[in-house]
Amino acid sequence: MTPELTALTLAALLQVLQFVAYSVAANRQVGTKTAMGPRDEQIHLTGTAGRLQRAMNNHFEGLILFSIAIMVITYSGQNDDKTALACAAYLIARTLYVPAYVFGWVPWRSLIWAVGFIATLYLLLTALM
Repeated sequence: MTPELTALTLAALLQVLQFVAYSVAANRQVGTKTAMGPRDEQIHLTGTAGRLQRAMNNHFEGLILFSIAIMVITYSGQNDDKTALACAAYLIARTLYVPAYVFGWVPWRSLIWAVGFIATLYLLLTALM
C-alpha cells in the first residue's frame, strides 16, 4: 500500500476514534434515554461533547477533499516523496486538531487546521500538474 493510501486509512480510523469520543461524551451529557431516542428534536451539545462533535464534523469535511486528492494522486500514479510528506502533514495536523479544538488552543487550533488544509490543497494542485 502506498504511503498516501496508508495516510487515508489512518485518517479514516482517526474519524472512527473521534466518533467514539464524541459519542461517549454526548451520552454522558444527555443520558442514555435521550441518546437512544428518536431525536425528533435536535439535541444541542455543549462543553467538551459539543467541541468533540464540531471537531468530528470538521474532520468529515476535510476528509472528503483529502480522499479525493489521494484517489486522484494514487490512480494517476503521481505519488512521490512530496505527496507522502503532504499526507503525513495532513494526518499529524488532523490528529493535533482534536485536542486543539477540545481544549481551546487559540490561535493554534486555526494554525493546525491551516496545515491540514494546505497539505490537501497541495495534493489537489499536484494532481492537476
